[in-house]
Amino acid sequence: MASQHGIFQSFAKMKRLLPLQKAAAEDQDPPKRLLRESFPAGIKTLCSPDDGTIDIVFIHGLTGNRDNTWTARDTTDPWPKTLLPLALATSRILTFGYDAYVADWRGVVSQARIANHAWNLLTSLASYRENDRTNERPIIFVCHSLGGLVCEDALVTARQRSERHLQSILRSTRGIIFLGTPHHGAGLAKWAEVLSQSIGLVKQTNSNIVEVLRRDSEVLARIQESFHTMVMARSREGLPPIEISCFYEELPLLGVGLVVPQDSAILPGYIPIGIHSNHMDMTKFTSTDDPGFVAVCGELRRWIRDIDTAENHCEDLTLSNDRDLNEQPGTASQHGDGNRQFNNFGTGPQKNVEGNYFEAKGDQHFGMVPSKESMGRKGV
Repeated sequence: MASQHGIFQSFAKMKRLLPLQKAAAEDQDPPKRLLRESFPAGIKTLCSPDDGTIDIVFIHGLTGNRDNTWTARDTTDPWPKTLLPLALATSRILTFGYDAYVADWRGVVSQARIANHAWNLLTSLASYRENDRTNERPIIFVCHSLGGLVCEDALVTARQRSERHLQSILRSTRGIIFLGTPHHGAGLAKWAEVLSQSIGLVKQTNSNIVEVLRRDSEVLARIQESFHTMVMARSREGLPPIEISCFYEELPLLGVGLVVPQDSAILPGYIPIGIHSNHMDMTKFTSTDDPGFVAVCGELRRWIRDIDTAENHCEDLTLSNDRDLNEQPGTASQHGDGNRQFNNFGTGPQKNVEGNYFEAKGDQHFGMVPSKESMGRKGV
């Protein structure tokens, strides 16, 4: 009985923190009790500058949505829309939504699995970029909690597909920021169970997602193994590396503790960074001076600078190679429209078809090349 009382007490503390909890008055209204707002799903544009050079895609986590996850208390808009454009002026900022509720007493929750959410992310983003022909633009993902697993699975799926527009998502991916993502299982499963078992109000629970979040989950192990294999294979496939930074929560959530402990939130070999907030608030920044914003934006700015430098270097190499081919001494090229021929022999000795050498300097204009018919008429 004491144990049950403890669960109820913990749940009461969480009610004021969790975004899926609405005012009690809404649940007491019979006509609205079983109604559920349509979940904001798919890609939404938060900022799209005319001179955009890179896409930053935000993916929310468990019980979040594409707007509220990134919106701090006492603010009306998400910080990727209000703060990030001030720091990264040439970034197009997108946010992806999917039904990540594990429990809801107002209606039936989605039974979609992580693989379904990953597929929706992949196809939605690919179609969005195809529509305005930006499918070759570099991509950086910013993922919270469960959203990191959705992102990993989407990239693994892209590698397995034959469609070019889906493959382009993986080819274009240059960085991923993980915010409290349970790479090795975590307290998310415990949290979801408390939600789904509390006070008998839940109609249905998404057991597929709850099971994946357990530390010994076979699905989670598959996602991690496939993702790391894909990351390591990029260099052999001639693709740029994917930069990765892992942020972990430093404060416990009331009644639950650390939802994703540091050992689950980080990946060996990549930069670990702490954010002095709990699992819910580590994605909510109020100003450009917020330490969490400074840390996340610092990683994004560094990656974008490196991407720009690498692409400019590639362009310089291409221009240099083209110039060398056009200006290299001793080479010959022929160009022109119709029968008018312009021959660029460069400089130095040239050999004709009869094996004789002559000295050529620059362009030689031979005028019109007579056709075979005219040659026959003139007896040439």
